Amino acid sequence: MSETAQSSQVRTVPPFRADHVGSLLRPPALLAARERHAAGELDDAGLRAAEDAAVTDVVALQESVGLRSATDGEFRRTSWHMDFIYALGGISKTSGRVEVKMRNAAGRSSFTSAGMAVDGRVHLDQPVFAEAFSYLASQVSSATPKLTIPSPSMVYARGGRAVIDQDVYPDIERFWADLSAAYADQLTAMYDRGCRYLQLDDTALAYLNDPGHREELAAKGDDPDTQHLRYIRQINAAIADRPSDLQVTTHMCRGNYRSSWAAEGGYDHIAEALFGELGVDGFFCEFDDERSGTFAPLRFVPPGKQVVLGLVTTKTGELEDPDLLKRRIDEAAQYVPLDQLCLSPQCGFSSTVEGNELTVDDQKRKLELIVSVAEDVWGR
Repeated sequence: MSETAQSSQVRTVPPFRADHVGSLLRPPALLAARERHAAGELDDAGLRAAEDAAVTDVVALQESVGLRSATDGEFRRTSWHMDFIYALGGISKTSGRVEVKMRNAAGRSSFTSAGMAVDGRVHLDQPVFAEAFSYLASQVSSATPKLTIPSPSMVYARGGRAVIDQDVYPDIERFWADLSAAYADQLTAMYDRGCRYLQLDDTALAYLNDPGHREELAAKGDDPDTQHLRYIRQINAAIADRPSDLQVTTHMCRGNYRSSWAAEGGYDHIAEALFGELGVDGFFCEFDDERSGTFAPLRFVPPGKQVVLGLVTTKTGELEDPDLLKRRIDEAAQYVPLDQLCLSPQCGFSSTVEGNELTVDDQKRKLELIVSVAEDVWGR
């Protein structure tokens, strides 16, 4: 590729040629502060100060490796999605436990998480993560601050119809309308606070590609052949009226907890509707190993949409071969033009506070690799 061709493909708006999903490994000092806070040895102000310091450092890290977007690493969260969902009006944390089944190289595993109930009309009491985003924005110097939140799909997928009070929502359509309206209010509020790059993280869509998960969905009374259409419709309703300069992407994840995953399979089952109908500006897609399927579903991506190829795994610390990454980008470009492609890790490094099984140095090397390969392919 010539220098002229490269320079013409540099992106000035998100998603960027070298980007990342959002969560980053929590530093030891922050984990220690969390433990002291949980034990009652550190007050709220002390924990906030520890979080502020960690966010300042991780923003500097992201800018130092050359990333053009920066998150707060999700350092103030325990979980990438439940911290947001519990903050919505009309949703409560319950004492029940939800078993989450996972898989890794060693076999099957699981963990339990708190349950939830939709026991009131869903609404936005106040913008979620607003203070966290404002602090992030105050720390960046060259990067665009990105806010990551779970997609509307995740609120339903967490428990399905069973956790939605029938007295509150005898008509499920009213629930979906309220949910999308709450998200629309969140987008407006965050835009007013300066957010111009927002990512909707979604496992519900990706899980539908796994036959096993489709069977589980059918057992709960939902239609696995059409559920993705519902999710797409509700995300579109949530983002339809966003300002033109608010870039919205989605990351479709197959699960990420301590280097384990929950689902397998390519994007084939949902691809045509997903890429053709979902009204986001870019799609972060996991393509780090054989369980992710082929690039063939990308043939449905229309002009004007970006696909961020998650080719660099966050599950292990082993560093990928840059030449192999470039060859895989070339393979993807057989289905969607190179100018519509970008590069990122396959997922976050720490979707929950525990983090994946690699080191902070491993994480930095992977981010540096992504920037370096992106510059080789698309130019500075």
